[in-house]
Order: sequence, then C-alpha cells, then structure tokens
Amino acid sequence: MKLGVFTTLLSNLPFEDALKYFTSLGIEAVEIGCGGYPGNAHANPDVLLHDEKALSDFKELIKKYNVEISALSCHSNPVHPDRDEAAKADKTIRDTILLAEKLGLHQINTFSGCPGDHEGAKYPNWVTCPWPDDFLKILDWQWNDVLIPYWTNLVKFAKEHGVNKIAFELHPGFCVYNTESMLRIREAVGPELGANFDPSHLIWQGMEPVAVIRALGDAIFHVHAKDTRLDKYNIARTGVLDTKPYSDEIHRSWLFRSVGYGNDELYWKEIVSNLRLVGYDHVLSIEHEDSLMSQNEGLSKAVEMLNRCLIKENPAAMWWA
Repeated sequence: MKLGVFTTLLSNLPFEDALKYFTSLGIEAVEIGCGGYPGNAHANPDVLLHDEKALSDFKELIKKYNVEISALSCHSNPVHPDRDEAAKADKTIRDTILLAEKLGLHQINTFSGCPGDHEGAKYPNWVTCPWPDDFLKILDWQWNDVLIPYWTNLVKFAKEHGVNKIAFELHPGFCVYNTESMLRIREAVGPELGANFDPSHLIWQGMEPVAVIRALGDAIFHVHAKDTRLDKYNIARTGVLDTKPYSDEIHRSWLFRSVGYGNDELYWKEIVSNLRLVGYDHVLSIEHEDSLMSQNEGLSKAVEMLNRCLIKENPAAMWWA
C-alpha cells in the first residue's frame, strides 16, 4: 500500500508547490480533483484536454516529483433534478474520464448522485426511512428510472475510453451511501462500479469500517484516510442526524477529524490489515477536513500515524508453519 493525499487540501497553491510540500512529507501518491465539488485547481480538463503543452507540463510535474496518481476525482451529482446542474455534473465526469484516458489511468472517483422525488423536482431527495409508503415509491423511481439507467450509460462511455473503475464515495445525501446500496448498484450495473472507501462517513452512521471492508471485498477501488469523532454527549441529546454547520464544532454530534483524532492507532491498523485481507493494495489517500487543525498540522499528524499503520511490503513466507 502507498500513502497518498487528496490534493484539494492545497487548492490555494500552484500544483508544483503543492507537490513539493506533499513529497517533503513522504507522500507517494496524489488524488487530484478535476471539477465538481472538489474543484479543478490542479487539473482542469477544459485546459488539459485541449492544450497539449499544458498536458505535457502536467505530466512532467508528476514525473519530476515521482508520485503516482491514485485517481482523478470529480465528485458531483449527475442525476440532480435541476437539468442544468445535472448536465454540468455529467460533463465534468465525462471530461474527467477523457483526461484519465489521456493520462493512461483507469479509475475515477465520484458520487452516485441523488435525484429528486419526481420529474419536476427542484432539489435532491435523500430517502432514509420506509414509511410512510410514499418514501419507498420515491426510492423505487430514483433507482429504477434514474440512477441505474444513468450509470449503465456512463459505464459504457467509460469503458470505451479505457476507464473500468468508477469508485463511489459512500456518502449520506446520495443514493449510494452504505454497504447495501453499493452492492445493489454494482449488481445492477456491473463490476466497473465500486467504492471509494471513506470510513469517516460510515462511522457517524453507526457502521463498523472493518465489517464494511469484509462485505465489499474486491469492490473497494480506492480508500480515503479520514476520521470522525463521535460526541457521545451531543448524540445522547440529539442523535447522529445533525444538520448544524460543520463550524459549530462544540454543538455537533460528530466532527470530521484527522486520522488518529477520531479513533486510535489500533483502530486504523485494523482497517489497514482488513484491507489487505480482502486484497486491497493500492493507496490510502488522506482527505484532511479537520476544522480544529491547520492544513499543515492535520496532514503531518495523519502522515505520522498512517506511516505506523500502513503495510507496505509483501507478506513473508510462513516459516513457522
């Protein structure tokens, strides 16, 4: 496994300055935003797909700093009920696929998206319970009329351009947010759909990351290293469905934290060990969204701890057996 980072952490810096800093910490791989929610500060497909000099310079920077691109990311909502929003997201995803093809990559990361509750809806509608029966009707329409047809078509386009892994970040607010929904869309559309496994979004839902790893197995295409701290006192009072701003840290039921500040080292060693058990040997990409720490401190402390947790060498023969 390799230690990586989602470069959006330093979107305020030019790509080379960001790479210089990341590699000084021992980062071996980069996940790069190409539009949508992560932005495209370090890789703008509108430029790189049409400017051979810019594309060549981009490739040279990757080579100069000797880093691997773990994935191109374009998290967005391509099934948004607002047609303009959906079209914009769809273009971002397709352009990211075309850029991956140019770079010889076979994987992108994104969200599954979430439709509204009918054709004329204005906003997404994330269904979380089965009753009243209206909710199940919404869910049926979202999956069978919108989500599955969209991703069936998109996967066909991706395969035509050499991309055979589309990793969905399991994220509440979108249709694919847990183990069952990930396996459901994979079964409906194909093995080209898998998970960008991010424990932080599972923890606050009450899920055990190790259990999810074992259930998903080879459907895990990419991993985000991000932690969540549960506030047992606020949860006891208000539960985990928390809509307060992330900046209202002291009142929230949970917070995104740097690795090691939500759960301890043994917890992360268990995650890493179980990733190996199911055959994952790619990148742990640090996504730093800890509002209590600076960019530097949050990242450097995550790097320090993950270096003690990562398993980088192939296992030795069982000489004792």
